[in-house]
Amino acid sequence: MFEETKLAWPSLAFENWKNTLATIHLWTQIVGKIRLRKMPWLNHSWHVTLYVSANGLSTHSVPYENGVFQIDFDFIHHVLHITTSEGNMAKVDLYPRSVASFYRELFDKLQSVEIDAYIYATPNEIDPAIPFEEDDTHCSYDAERIHDFYHALVKIHNVFTKFRARFTGKCSPVHFFWGAFDMAVTRFSGRPAPVHPGGAPNIPLAVMQEAYSHEVSSCGFWPGSEQFPHPVFYSYCYPTPSEFSKQPVQPNEAFFSAEMGEFMLLYEVVQRSGNPEEILMQFLQSTYEAAANTGHWDRRSLECDFSRFEK
Repeated sequence: MFEETKLAWPSLAFENWKNTLATIHLWTQIVGKIRLRKMPWLNHSWHVTLYVSANGLSTHSVPYENGVFQIDFDFIHHVLHITTSEGNMAKVDLYPRSVASFYRELFDKLQSVEIDAYIYATPNEIDPAIPFEEDDTHCSYDAERIHDFYHALVKIHNVFTKFRARFTGKCSPVHFFWGAFDMAVTRFSGRPAPVHPGGAPNIPLAVMQEAYSHEVSSCGFWPGSEQFPHPVFYSYCYPTPSEFSKQPVQPNEAFFSAEMGEFMLLYEVVQRSGNPEEILMQFLQSTYEAAANTGHWDRRSLECDFSRFEK
């Protein structure tokens, strides 16, 4: 059981911050692409992700010519920090400004601390994809809503981390994918998967196929879009057994989306419940069991319980 929540989970109504969401999504793509270019390729594109930090989202350490550097979105003080192992520092203020403005200043500041960076300067997994240098359309930044979003990410991150600890098989970090702007954690059965058909906008087929080269059960959180204007938790598996969608999952408000091919649970169901952490854990565990049972995973060898060490 989880300890009692000390601070309430914030409301994340999509309509209240959709313009800010669209802008910050693109800003994170710019920073994420810098990490992508500098990092060696890790399986399933794990080298591209950002991570929840003590003040926002971070690249963590990234290798470069003079050592390592780090870029941090600080959603408490609303500043982007650039720091290097050489002791150099720079910052970019976060406020209502265009993607083009943010892009230009970020790369100027990178040069000022002797980081030579180059990216493919067009968004991925977004359609239409306006080149960053030309995007004067997206220019919103509501600091209060961004702080609420970050507060929610922290809450979710902690539950995902506890869920991840129950598995001894191969498992991803709890990480933030800037392509679709979602936080996820993925478990693996240990077996190769059929070749993935692809389908995400503006992302190479080879990248999709490498990402899904092995059987997975993946869960995550996504803040919504114009097409689906609700923040939501999701859980899917690849490949997807025919019986997966028919499995009983918890809580009762969870449902299977035939269009998306995954189980979903609206964020507001968790946020408004008496015990959000427990409700979310029920969803994560029951949907994983749906994938593992219908996919005939070797659960006995893949799962663990280290709770005796926590006392």
